[in-house]
Amino acid sequence: MQYWLLKSEPDVWSIDQQKKAGVKGATWDGVRNYQAAKNLKSMKQGDLCFFYHSNIGKEIVGIVEVIKEAYLDKTDKSQRFVAVTVRFKKKLDKPVTLESIKNNKKLSHLSLIRQSRLSVMPIDSISWKIINNMSKI
Repeated sequence: MQYWLLKSEPDVWSIDQQKKAGVKGATWDGVRNYQAAKNLKSMKQGDLCFFYHSNIGKEIVGIVEVIKEAYLDKTDKSQRFVAVTVRFKKKLDKPVTLESIKNNKKLSHLSLIRQSRLSVMPIDSISWKIINNMSKI
């Protein structure tokens, strides 16, 4: 299993909307950055993703699970980009802010800090555990 972080502006698609999508999940589409699209293509069914509210909030607010691997993104007329389907797993007990992630030296290597514009990024298993623990404090 791999771990990921997916960014969404909460006024466009929020964790609450993701939860309301229910067991069928929701399409994660609209990604037009080639590196982010490559990350989508690498996702496997069962992988877990942090759900990050970007711009408004700037915090990890929940976890979703990949339930359908990469397929053509219907919103892309060029047919070059892909989408995945993700299902709500849980809201974090306490959101983990970008500021608190930046303040943790053990997380300074994350793409969330180094490539802040990237909307889909891998998270290593150690960082996954650290962030999960941060959400419980």
